Amino acid sequence: MRVVIQRVSEASVSIEGNKVAQIAAGIVVFVGVAKGDQSADAEYLARKTANLRIFADENGKLNRSIIDCGGQALIVSQFTLYGDCRRGNRPDFFTAAAPDQAMNLYEYYIKQLHAYGVSLQTGVFQADMLVDIANDGPVTIIIESDTKKGE
Repeated sequence: MRVVIQRVSEASVSIEGNKVAQIAAGIVVFVGVAKGDQSADAEYLARKTANLRIFADENGKLNRSIIDCGGQALIVSQFTLYGDCRRGNRPDFFTAAAPDQAMNLYEYYIKQLHAYGVSLQTGVFQADMLVDIANDGPVTIIIESDTKKGE
């Protein structure tokens, strides 16, 4: 699994002009699921997301997590995180998980993140979404799980 986390001052998701999710300050998390990913991948990434220290403390150092600062998270599924552009200019998505497996792990990731006490909202799985993000910093972090290699 792979997540791209962006610190935001606000963000929202709209589908066909209707806002379906909106958060104030916090993070937007784009979640991609690869073939072979397992529940351990989602657990690892949820733990890392919840505890990632990308918010400033009283000294301006990035020492606070989303939990510490009481921010919100907006979780968006994004299979294109597994787009491979090494050959040609058109990405292939052969390593992305099938929709049913991806949806199960995406939902499991959300459940795990919520268990850490993170206030969150979500996009709609497999929907064509307009994601409106006000990057804060900007701060963007990419985290990958790799349980298949025993890490």
